[in-house]
Amino acid sequence: MSSYISYPDGTLWRSKINGSDRLQLTFPPLQVTLPRWSPDGRQIAFLAHLPGRPFNIYLMSADGGTPQQILLDDQDRMDADWSPDGNSLVFGGFNIPNTPISIVDLKTTRVSTLPGSIGLFSPRWSPDGRYICAITAGPPFKLILFDFTTQKWMPLFGSDMSFPTWSHDGRYIYFEHSHNLGHNGSQTIDRIRLSDHNVETVADLKRVGRMITGTFAGWSGLAPDDSPLVSRDISTHEIYALQLEAP
Repeated sequence: MSSYISYPDGTLWRSKINGSDRLQLTFPPLQVTLPRWSPDGRQIAFLAHLPGRPFNIYLMSADGGTPQQILLDDQDRMDADWSPDGNSLVFGGFNIPNTPISIVDLKTTRVSTLPGSIGLFSPRWSPDGRYICAITAGPPFKLILFDFTTQKWMPLFGSDMSFPTWSHDGRYIYFEHSHNLGHNGSQTIDRIRLSDHNVETVADLKRVGRMITGTFAGWSGLAPDDSPLVSRDISTHEIYALQLEAP
């Protein structure tokens, strides 16, 4: 199954990869972004808001129903991601001063914070549960890694990156890399190997057509086989899989 957001109404849908068994899960005026499947494939966590209200974390069954707001307050929440066991969600903020990365236990709704995480955003939990990667809040948007064993952060990559995504075996973190930002720059999909921090480019986006005027935002991620997925905007906002060629 896949999930996606329709434009311009911002509603959440799910379907099979071939487009069949399509089901609309949310309805206006709720506007949705950044859906995430639970590890067991039975639920979808997503960020959403009503007009004039902050973003918050919602959870719902992949078979439909009523979206459940996880934290019943008016705080802005952004970019939630699942723990590998499906029992918790990690989330942060964006452009919200002094906001830490937090973890909510879905059984108790108890919220805890990661030490040293104030100002970080876009957290992603590693498949083995040992690490969380995140992005620094200001330019040049560095990629850093929290180790639950040592309770410390370490730098991984230090230049204009976005949309970190763990490979399914946990050996790599893929990300979108912007080169020479603001000066006829280009974008690539790179990946960093966790064992030795070696960085390699896996896809060049210069011919993809990434204009995002009028859309929610650009986006990139991974398919189940770790091939890159990117949003592409040529008069309509669409998602494309990139076929990688051997060098």
